[in-house]
Order: sequence, then C-alpha cells, then structure tokens
Amino acid sequence: MKKVIYIVAVLVALGAIGFTLMNNKKEMAATAAVAERKSESIPVVVTKAENGQLDRSFTVQGNFIPDQDLTLLSETQGQVIKIYKDNGDRVKAGDLLAQVDAQLLRAELVRAQANYTKSKRDLERFENLAQGDAITKRQLEDVRLNFSNAEASLITAKKRLADASIKAPISGRINKKMIEVGSYLNPGTELFNIVNVDNLKMNVKVPEGQVLLIREGQKVQVKADAASSESFEGTVKAIAAKGDNSLNYNVELEISNSADNRLKAGMYGTAYFEVADQREALLLDREVIVGSLQNPQVFVVKNGNAYLKDIKVGSVQGNKVEVTGGLEASEQVVQSGQINLKNGTKVSVL
Repeated sequence: MKKVIYIVAVLVALGAIGFTLMNNKKEMAATAAVAERKSESIPVVVTKAENGQLDRSFTVQGNFIPDQDLTLLSETQGQVIKIYKDNGDRVKAGDLLAQVDAQLLRAELVRAQANYTKSKRDLERFENLAQGDAITKRQLEDVRLNFSNAEASLITAKKRLADASIKAPISGRINKKMIEVGSYLNPGTELFNIVNVDNLKMNVKVPEGQVLLIREGQKVQVKADAASSESFEGTVKAIAAKGDNSLNYNVELEISNSADNRLKAGMYGTAYFEVADQREALLLDREVIVGSLQNPQVFVVKNGNAYLKDIKVGSVQGNKVEVTGGLEASEQVVQSGQINLKNGTKVSVL
C-alpha cells in the first residue's frame, strides 16, 4: 500500500514539473514574439547623392623603390682576410669593401709579366730577322701568336688580382653584408647588398579618366604615410603607353630624398597630382560606404527595406566620394545605422 502511494506521489510531482516547463516555454515564446514585433524595423538615417563641383586633382598610392638596388657577387676565389665596411655604412663607387687573400694571384701576375716581357723581346727580334729574310713567315706567325697569348695571360692575371680587392660598384648604403673574415669565396658568392636611396622611384596606377591629365616632367607632391607631415618633390618620369586589364596606367615617379635619407625604400606613400580644373560629379558622403573603397557598397532603402548595392567610385576629396556608377541621384542611401543591417532588412527612416 505504501509503495502504491509512493508511486502516485512521484507521478504527481512529475506532472507538476512538466506543467511548469510548458508554461515557461509559452512565456518565452510570447516574449520572443514581442521582441520580434519590436524589432520588425530598424531606424536609419538616409541621404542622397548630390551633384557638385569636383576638383580634378587626385591622389594615388604606391611604394617607394630605391633608385639602385644591387647585390654584389664575387668574381674571384679565395679566403676573405679583411672587411672594411659593415651594415649601414655609406659607401661611394670605388670604395674598398673587402680583401681576399691574393698571394697566389700576385705570383701568377709576376709569372705572366715575365712571360709577356720575354715574348715581346722575341717578337721584336724575329721581326728584325724577318726583314732580312732570315726566318720563315710561319716562324714569325708562331712568335706573334706566343706574344698574343702572353699578353692575354697578363691581362687576365691583372684582372684576377684586381678582383681580389672587392670594391663598391655604386654609391649607397650597405643594406646587408653576407660575408665575414675567413669566409671562402667562389665566383658568384653573394657579398654585399648596396641600396641607393638618394633618389627614389614610385610606380603608381592611374585610371584612364585621369591619366590624360598628367604629363612627363610634371611636378608631384609626395608624402610617406610614416611621415605624413613632411612632403617631398616628385617628377613624372614615364607614363605607360598601354593600360592593364582594369584600364589603369603605370606611372613612374622620381623622388628626391632629403639629405639625411628620411625616406626609406619599401615605405608606403601617397602622390598628389594637382590639376587646375573642376568638373561636375555625383558626390556621396564617405561615411555611407560599406567596406573599403576597393570594393564599395551602400545600403539603399526601397519599399521600407534596405538592400546592399555595389557601386563604382572615382576620386576622393575630403569626406566626399565621387560615384561613377551603380547609383542614381534619386535613391535613398543609408547614412547611419548600417552596422545593424543585412540585405533585405526592414527599416524605418528617421
């Protein structure tokens, strides 16, 4: 009897728990429904693109490239016995950088010089004999050949000895030293990387709509992103005759560095092309752009919903962006509130 009462009590308890859970579930569903109704539309502020005057001056970006960047290779063979320059040192063309053991090369030069002197005397003697028909033409030709070989050997010996004294072929700074005292060199061994940044270059891409606004020799203001407060003078060195698949044209700029070489190769910079002209353009606030200017998108409001739309942009001036395609002047564009939007989200315009 007690067992039956116990079982009934357990069943009653389980039923109460189930009833409570069902009520909680209904309350949660009701709360979610209320929340969903409250969030049916997201409030946004909208704007429209406007026609305005746009300065045709424009900016493009690129990386600074050294005027000269050379990795010096060994032309000799032997052990390094002395190094005269280290990383960061400034060098001029012709400066001695390192010395390779040259004892055997000097001995080779002495032999070559002696052989050359003997061959030269033999040639003079045989030429005198040939004037009196005392020797054959074949003998004279052999002596002349020996002299030519001796002269070539002397030139080679001098060159090998000179190559043992490793000199800078260009002016600049030692960017990287690849050898140490005791290193054994073979022809082709990398020795030093020398970079000249007294003058720098910058290759930039200019769209087809702007490339006709510039000319070779035009002065350009250039700034490094790492030192935006300081500007440098650049000159348009060359303009590509052919554009790429995106109709952008490569333009090469030449930039004069400061006396202390503040600009470094590899830095990211911006070039400003000044054009004394204005034109009509469809302008939009920069803040409405979703994502980057490389892949610009905006939310447009239509029939109470926000839709993500791809657009094309041109020049950027201050907080204004030129719209070149994908958007009509009459369309409402979300100016604030984009962070809460997805494609097709219901919105209410404030």
